[in-house]
Amino acid sequence: MAVTADTDRRPPGASTPWVAMYHSVADCTDDPYRITVTPERLDGQLAWLRRRGLTGVSLADLLTARARGEAHGLVGLTFDDGYADFVTAALPVLRRHRCNATLFVLPGRLGGDNAWDPLGPRKPLLTADGIRRAAGEGVEIGSHGLTHIDLTRAADPVLEAEVTESRALLSELTGAPVAGFCYPYGAVDRRAVTAVAEAGYAYACAIDPGPLTGPLALPRVHIGQRDTAVRLYLKHRLHRLRRRPVEVAR
Repeated sequence: MAVTADTDRRPPGASTPWVAMYHSVADCTDDPYRITVTPERLDGQLAWLRRRGLTGVSLADLLTARARGEAHGLVGLTFDDGYADFVTAALPVLRRHRCNATLFVLPGRLGGDNAWDPLGPRKPLLTADGIRRAAGEGVEIGSHGLTHIDLTRAADPVLEAEVTESRALLSELTGAPVAGFCYPYGAVDRRAVTAVAEAGYAYACAIDPGPLTGPLALPRVHIGQRDTAVRLYLKHRLHRLRRRPVEVAR
């Protein structure tokens, strides 16, 4: 699936796809970085989507549908870091609402934890078997780099390893091509985008990439525990107003 930036062929008012960014699905009593939603909150958020006639899908499916002009009613769902609770807590909720997602994982930290978060709490990451289980359930597996470092501060050899080796390892682990990448911390610059392009990814996710917005720096909306129906509605509306258009090549 090839994607290219193109602001000329889309109709006036067209925007980038609406992509929700999740992390962990678990108890959020101790959550200094606000990366956790409870299963009950996720259930309510997906119910809100469904009531509005929206369906959560993987990024690969969303971009393919956009290329065919068939993306109406689709929302991208992404889960960063590859926490073990994705399989035990998030996946059952996704299935209950007939939704799917993209899971961005760290093949350099299989079975480890989120050591990059100094305040904790420590959360276990998926093992190789856990990632294969998610893939076997139809979840798209994407790369989040090898070890979760800020790529904009990485030396060239480290940057290349993070984007290239992680893709190769995940392809070997799942037995399927890896189309998507996600920049750790959402940190992106032109050098990182170039490295991701040269590594062969079809698309990549950031958070708010500004002028770099495009298929290899897709903006996303952070979704947290406090996001009830009203906040979700506002985030959905504001996203459409402020994002630049992105074209998916046909």
